[in-house]
Amino acid sequence: MKKILVFLLAFFLFQTGRSQNGRMIIPSELSEDLKTHLKEMGSKLTADDIYNPDRVSLNDAVIQFNGGCTGEIVSPNGLILTNHHCGYSAIQSHSTFEHNYVKDGFWSQSYEEELPNPGMYVTFVRKIENVTEKVLQGIDDTMDETLKSSLIQKNINRLEKDLPKKDWQDIQIKSFFNGNKYYAFTLETFKDIRLVAAPPSSIGKFGADTDNWMWPRHTGDFSIFRIYADKNNRPAEYSPDNVPYKTDAYFKISIKPKKAGDFFLIYGFPGRTQEYLPAVAVQQKVDIINPARINTRKTVLDIMKSYMSQNDTIKLQYTAKYARIANYWKKWIGENQGIKRVDAIEKKKNFEKYFLSQVQSRNLDPGYLRIFDRFENLYKENKDIELARNYFIEIFYLNNDLLKRALWLYNLKQTYEKQGKESFLELEKKYSGRLLGSFKNYNTAVDKDIFKALMKIYAENMPEPYKNHSFDKGNIDEIADNIYQNSILNQPDALKKLLRKGPKKFIKILDSDPGYQFAEKFIQDYYLKIAPDYQNIRSKINSVQKKYMTGIQQIFDNRPLYPDANGTLRISYGVIKGYEPRDAVYYFPFTHIRGIIEKYIPGDYEFDVPEKLIDLYNKKDYKPYSYTGEMPVDFLGTAHTTGGNSGSPAINKEGELIGINFDRVWEGTMSDLFYDQKICRNIMVDINYVLFIIDKIGNDQRLIKEMHIIK
Repeated sequence: MKKILVFLLAFFLFQTGRSQNGRMIIPSELSEDLKTHLKEMGSKLTADDIYNPDRVSLNDAVIQFNGGCTGEIVSPNGLILTNHHCGYSAIQSHSTFEHNYVKDGFWSQSYEEELPNPGMYVTFVRKIENVTEKVLQGIDDTMDETLKSSLIQKNINRLEKDLPKKDWQDIQIKSFFNGNKYYAFTLETFKDIRLVAAPPSSIGKFGADTDNWMWPRHTGDFSIFRIYADKNNRPAEYSPDNVPYKTDAYFKISIKPKKAGDFFLIYGFPGRTQEYLPAVAVQQKVDIINPARINTRKTVLDIMKSYMSQNDTIKLQYTAKYARIANYWKKWIGENQGIKRVDAIEKKKNFEKYFLSQVQSRNLDPGYLRIFDRFENLYKENKDIELARNYFIEIFYLNNDLLKRALWLYNLKQTYEKQGKESFLELEKKYSGRLLGSFKNYNTAVDKDIFKALMKIYAENMPEPYKNHSFDKGNIDEIADNIYQNSILNQPDALKKLLRKGPKKFIKILDSDPGYQFAEKFIQDYYLKIAPDYQNIRSKINSVQKKYMTGIQQIFDNRPLYPDANGTLRISYGVIKGYEPRDAVYYFPFTHIRGIIEKYIPGDYEFDVPEKLIDLYNKKDYKPYSYTGEMPVDFLGTAHTTGGNSGSPAINKEGELIGINFDRVWEGTMSDLFYDQKICRNIMVDINYVLFIIDKIGNDQRLIKEMHIIK
């Protein structure tokens, strides 16, 4: 009976991997099994269509957008589609009260009207190569972990320098399967990216924070940019002499009807997943780390919202910040609920039992038998360190502008003291834009209240071994009044003057500043206590995790395993499909424009609707973009996606663009830790709705004509 149960569990695990539709696959690594599965699902795409470094393939039409999103090329002239929320900062930066592109949208009518965005960039992946043997050359398992890591990094540095590439390309080597494999990516980065068009936020952000991570969804989450290149069609910094990038690799667009069960494939740059964590690690996230982060961000969001609801100027200033902070706050809530709902921790424990049974039955390394005891002890040691690190990041780096400025200035000071004047000046040039730019969308009263709330959280929740006891939360009002009235951290002109001084005067003034004096002791605690302890425990955990991953690969032999996301190019695929979030409730996979009208609240910042869209709805003026008699808006699918997949192209079985990925359902946000096809769904804006908005709302026929649309 035991043998039968073990066999059934193994079969379940293997079939689950197969049925979950090729999650997070490296495009160059399509196995024969996966190729067969793609065909079985109806795909007509070959492996060479998906990725081929020697000829034009669909891979060449996909970009990493500005380091954190994905985009796709949709014309021979470098036209990019991505999400509205990916382009939001650029849209906001060009907005004024006279020309409020956030509120009203932006529709350029010529190349000359397209707006440059300093600092924005996009990256193509031109080649992917397995370099595991070269990276691990000279590495012995008996080596000390520190020595092993040092040698691996030396090999990576050498290969990134020596592997063949063109003058305008870069090589980046990334670790996969917890250091068991390494791949080299040949990258091409363009730095002249211009805003072409964007819908009004009442379309691009419809539903805003209330609907974020939710279904049904009715958001037209798209924006349009263009790549510009030099006269040789190569990457170049911004210049008025640059011209639209010419390419043979771009997606044709299909507005043919879609239905439940249709195959689709997604390209993208997913940021991070941790599907191979042991049960004890997931338990720690659910019980300790996520609740701490959720509570901290809720406190910040409540303060922001109270100000934004009373003041339109503050609302404009803080909308993007609020959305950024709320995004993962809501995600962590859904992640915890999803983990509990599908009993993911218990399932991981069952897999761990299966793992141990396989180690014994196959006579594998007996060291595997102690691996979960080691995890248990390490994560117990990790608890306070991980919590302290997260509190520091949330308080001093992510959620308060004044404390973030103090952190940047601390790094500047340390750079001078450790590396000298030249390095200081180089970093100062890099930081000055960030420091002064942080005042653009900033309000002293808002930031001050956030500062006080965060420091109270610090005093009440920072683990004792890492708490700075010189801080008295009873004096927080007095401390905040002094800092926000007298510190250069709250005075852009004074900070600008400080950055123009030499490093010695810079440090002298900085050391006497009340805001910096307050923050420095906490920042020093992080760099001298928290960070070293964190690196030490993570090194131990990573070593055990790598061995665990090695064991999983041995047990699964040649069956497909999907590496965790790490910001590199991947494909995922699935079918259009609804789901059952709870008992007796079923969500259909498509939403329509009538759902927008049903949610419409006049004047509401989340659910207002442009009059023109209401008029189009009343007239049913949808042609040629409607199907099944209605105007579709968003749809669901079973592809595995995560942060970084925002803007990812969703393509049909012929390789034609049918949608743009922009979110996941709330019940399935736990897919970063545990993917379950029953409730994990990615959300895409229908390309038909995108074109409908460009055509009927933007009246931008120039763009409609530029794209290759298949009716």
